[in-house]
Amino acid sequence: MTESNANSQHEQLDLDHELPLSKDNVDDSQWPARRAVTAKESSPEKVKTELDALRDRMARLQADFENVRRRAAKEQQDFKNYALVDALKSLLPILDSFDLALQAPARSPQEYRSGFSLIRKQLRDALSKLGLTAVPAKGELFDPFTHQAVDMVDSTTTENNHVLEELQRGYKIGDRLLRPAMVRVARNLKQ
Repeated sequence: MTESNANSQHEQLDLDHELPLSKDNVDDSQWPARRAVTAKESSPEKVKTELDALRDRMARLQADFENVRRRAAKEQQDFKNYALVDALKSLLPILDSFDLALQAPARSPQEYRSGFSLIRKQLRDALSKLGLTAVPAKGELFDPFTHQAVDMVDSTTTENNHVLEELQRGYKIGDRLLRPAMVRVARNLKQ
């Protein structure tokens, strides 16, 4: 295929499949509608036919755009559902362990405690596989982006603005904070 033949096919594709460009972007030689209109070309039927063709193309493009948007929304919802199913599947063995622990006769409170400790470890492992990590708190410098200060406590043993006590653990998934750690912060007036 020669270069001029390829250019004419490219121009034809542009004319058949693209909406008209604004009058500032179009070279008159590439767009027949921009050429000077002769008496032969100015018939109202021809103008109406071209206008109807442009409207039809615009309607088809708009319908294609709506279809793409609907398809993308459906794919996004399917992905969310798939991720949720995987997360729930990883938690089902823990639910089974709780059921077994509650059905088993316990001989002592210590047996219950050790059983629930194992279930807790199983839950932490499953959540860790899903990307959940605990926010470090106790002994750390107070960070308002990952910690929520509940109380300021005067202390001579802990450095100023360091976490003295963790009241509720905070969690992240990746870099996203799910819940800040609720903490007591030391106020050391000697420093």
